[in-house]
Amino acid sequence: MAKRGQLTDKIKAISKKSLGYEINQTQLRLMPYIQYTLVDTQKIDRRKIDEEETQILLEWEREGRIMINDTIITTTKDFWNAICEILYYGYVAYENDQYISDTWNYNPPK
Repeated sequence: MAKRGQLTDKIKAISKKSLGYEINQTQLRLMPYIQYTLVDTQKIDRRKIDEEETQILLEWEREGRIMINDTIITTTKDFWNAICEILYYGYVAYENDQYISDTWNYNPPK
């Protein structure tokens, strides 16, 4: 059983499909910070990322997935969607994804 934030074969397959390559553990761990930053201040705090993560950001920028102007970050919709799906399986449905459905048959109480 996978642990929260663990790179799994499912996440590798999702990243291969949506990004064109299998992400590594460091990229997976960087994605929650990028997602949070994009919905919060849209400003990268360089004190919170190390050299390896900086290189990943530069790679994503070269690939056209993100754009960083000084400390302001923005992203493409496709990369945003890929991050969200990857984080869903890495941090939300990481234990029992066989029980998670794209749709719910749930009738809330009235």
